[in-house]
Amino acid sequence: MHRTDGALAAKVETMQAPMRAEPAPRMTPTLPRPIQQTLFADRASGNVIPFEAYAPAQPRVRTASKPQARRTGPRVSEAQGSLDFLPAAPAKPRTLGTTVEAVIYCDAPVATPLHRAIAATLDWSMVLIGYGLFLLAFQLAGGDFVMSRLNLMIFGGMLPLIGFTYGLFWAMAGGETAGMRWMQLRLTNFDGFPPERRQRVLRLVGSCVSFCSLGVGVLWAVADEESLAWQDHISRTFPTPVEAESQVFRRR
Repeated sequence: MHRTDGALAAKVETMQAPMRAEPAPRMTPTLPRPIQQTLFADRASGNVIPFEAYAPAQPRVRTASKPQARRTGPRVSEAQGSLDFLPAAPAKPRTLGTTVEAVIYCDAPVATPLHRAIAATLDWSMVLIGYGLFLLAFQLAGGDFVMSRLNLMIFGGMLPLIGFTYGLFWAMAGGETAGMRWMQLRLTNFDGFPPERRQRVLRLVGSCVSFCSLGVGVLWAVADEESLAWQDHISRTFPTPVEAESQVFRRR
């Protein structure tokens, strides 16, 4: 209701506010709320400790304790017996059948004198072939084979010179001679290792000494207990079969 003053006071006007029509409640369907499942399953707490659960450890108070006696060794019962072991035998050099100390320390067998003689014969045949080539070259160069003192000295000195050159070539090359290769022999030192160049040169010098002594150094291998010649003792090397277990070189 509204009140008015003045000329319009006699009139009483009833004014009503228009009634607003309330809209009818909208019926909304009640749908269940969508809930997404967790992607990861619940796991037990790992090794990570949260800060809230961390509590500093209480410091330990050390108490004075009696010092323990240091053990000097394992305790052995007095009733336990002891074994009497013999002391180790001192190392002795290898001896031969006649109680003579051997100079060869390895187990490689020494080549028999027969095979060594055949290998030396083959090597000297190579030297003679080289000496023949020298005489052929001397003739082709216009030389005359006159039996004079000078020619005899030259022709006689060229044979040992060619032989020494032949042996020096194989010694410097670090290999076995052609005769040793044909007889399947190789050089080794007394310790069982391949010889050095110095030992090969010493063996060549020992071979020259053996031949200059009218073959006594070579024949020494027949009387030696290990079948070693002078050149073997001088250079501390000896020829041995390449295949020591073969039927040809097997000793009884």
